[in-house]
Amino acid sequence: MAAGRAPHRMAAYVDGNTVRRAEPEVRRERRERPRRQESTPYLKEQIRRNQERALSMDLPYVMMLSAAAVCALVICVGYLHQQSAMQARLDHIETLEQQVENQRAENDTLETRINTSVNLDYIYKVATEELGMVYAGKDQVLLYDQTESEYIRQNEDIPNYN
Repeated sequence: MAAGRAPHRMAAYVDGNTVRRAEPEVRRERRERPRRQESTPYLKEQIRRNQERALSMDLPYVMMLSAAAVCALVICVGYLHQQSAMQARLDHIETLEQQVENQRAENDTLETRINTSVNLDYIYKVATEELGMVYAGKDQVLLYDQTESEYIRQNEDIPNYN
């Protein structure tokens, strides 16, 4: 035996490949006890009255049950109404979005038609030959900064830089 090791203990049983003898299981049958029957008619009458009272529905109970049912019905109808209204709004929004998309497509088509129908060479020819227009020279263009507003109003005076 090595020092510092606990001694090894062997098991008290041996496992093998043979079947052990199975002992028959002893079953004990339960004997049912005979129920006591109430001997007094008073107890029978008391039990019958308690059962009737438990099974009967009195007016306050029926009123409370009816009120709960009506509340549940009102809540369900309100929920269905709100759900229907929300679905109608979503359908309306979807229709409006489709209309906006169609309008954008139509606007893009019209803008493309306008841009392709404009002949810039023809405009330049009419402006210079028929109307006598010329490009502005460098000395005719005046640049100025307007710090008060980003928009130019027609009634304001143009600063003179002479």
